[in-house]
Amino acid sequence: MSWVALLGIVIFFLGILVSVALHEVGHLVPAKLFNVRVTQWMVGFGPTIVSWRRGETEYGIKWLPFGGYNRMIGMLPPRPMEDEHHLRPTSTGLFQGMIESARGAVSEEIGPGDADRVFYRKPWWQKLIIMLGGPAMNFVLAMILFGIVLMGFGVATPQPVVNAVPDCVIPITEQRSTCLESDPPSPAAAAGFTPGDRIVSFNGEPVDSWDELTGLIRGAGGETVTVVIERDGETVTLTPHLIATQRQSTEDPDELVTVGYLGIEPVIENERHGLGVLMSSMWDFVKRTFDGLIHLPERMVDVWNAAFAGEERDLNSPVGIVGASRIGGEIADAPAPVSDRIAQFIMLLGSFNLAIGMFNLIPLLPLDGGHAAGAIWEGIRNGIARLLGRPQRYVDVAKALPLAYGVMVLMILMGGLLVYADLTNPVRLFD
Repeated sequence: MSWVALLGIVIFFLGILVSVALHEVGHLVPAKLFNVRVTQWMVGFGPTIVSWRRGETEYGIKWLPFGGYNRMIGMLPPRPMEDEHHLRPTSTGLFQGMIESARGAVSEEIGPGDADRVFYRKPWWQKLIIMLGGPAMNFVLAMILFGIVLMGFGVATPQPVVNAVPDCVIPITEQRSTCLESDPPSPAAAAGFTPGDRIVSFNGEPVDSWDELTGLIRGAGGETVTVVIERDGETVTLTPHLIATQRQSTEDPDELVTVGYLGIEPVIENERHGLGVLMSSMWDFVKRTFDGLIHLPERMVDVWNAAFAGEERDLNSPVGIVGASRIGGEIADAPAPVSDRIAQFIMLLGSFNLAIGMFNLIPLLPLDGGHAAGAIWEGIRNGIARLLGRPQRYVDVAKALPLAYGVMVLMILMGGLLVYADLTNPVRLFD
């Protein structure tokens, strides 16, 4: 491993830690704003490497860099009262014991004068803002990072300008680059297209982008079309006869469809985009990340098979902090211009932030989404109670602790599997 790759791994790893730290800041700031006492702000888990105290909060970094947390007092409400003076009787059992033990640990953190500073007593909308502050911070970071690339560095974008004209049409199912005598000539070569030609219009339709052009070409299989080009400052009209051939679907790359084929390769240029493209791209990234989360269980099966059955690791496979940092090192050491590598690096970190934010929105404890769901339900329930003149109560999220412990165990197992797979059979961007 080169020193450049090692440096990339370290820098990306630090970038993830900064992202986690800022996620926790997203919780910390509104918690302090709403006067919730925060006793700890930590990046990582396990033994503490270093810590310092500012006011009532201890800040620190721990040895296991797999997340972070804010310790806010009163995250769980006390056991509900049967009436003003008596605790409601409770059943015994393993789960109930777990719940009561957790309540006891929480109550020990509450000191004199903290009655109005506990989390559970805050209005539901304040709880919601506090719990969504972390994911919101990741979304903001992702948008900033994507914006730096899209609006600053620019994105490699195919232009409606001819870069190369293949001599023949090679079936997509055949992995070769040389023409055989049986291969038909490409329509572009037969019609006289040359490198440098800029496509102005296609069958009378103005062409402003490569995507527009490919859409028109793919829909004109078997037709003779009129293409106006700019060549050496002059306008030239060509009339290629497009053939119909099989190519990858634009919606599903694994599916082959019969489309029109011209046979030109585009010039690729870095193109800066505006805020509108950033917003639409952000929405596309969100949809892809959501799709990844929906299919996470089956993809984790693929990770298991890659780790223990030697199957090939898919490029879209989930990765943990180890795998993501390794990809960062691979990007840093790639044979590409420095600016392109930096842009890829930033995009990867932005994607990781987006994934962190969306994963934490899953409405299950101990994730932020679980607490947020409890706050929303409290707001709905108390709103109905107010209309009916009934007493308002806190939502007892402690009842969901057995499920939370199960989710936590599952997350630990998933994290361990990802670390093992990332070490033994990592995702490789380049062979």
